[in-house]
Amino acid sequence: MNEQKAKPIFHRRIFWDVNFDALDYDKRARFVIERIFERGDVEDIRQCRRYYGDKLVSEILLTAKYLPERRIYLAAAVIDKPISEFLCYTLRQSNPTHLPY
Repeated sequence: MNEQKAKPIFHRRIFWDVNFDALDYDKRARFVIERIFERGDVEDIRQCRRYYGDKLVSEILLTAKYLPERRIYLAAAVIDKPISEFLCYTLRQSNPTHLPY
């Protein structure tokens, strides 16, 4: 988040519902990191980790309220934490869905 670091290059498709050109990566770090891990590909995740650093990425992912199930496992592998430490995983466990028939 230093001004010396180059801004990350993300795909516009990830931020389809917001004004991409006006998005402030530093002020909206939580939104950007959660969205990258929810919808981004491997290169987007690399850019995110390079720009924000692993410490901030880990803090935000562990306290995120929602990530798709397959992305929780990806985030756990990227930041090397067990899935049981993720808030979104424990929330998912406490709110089970209907059984698929």
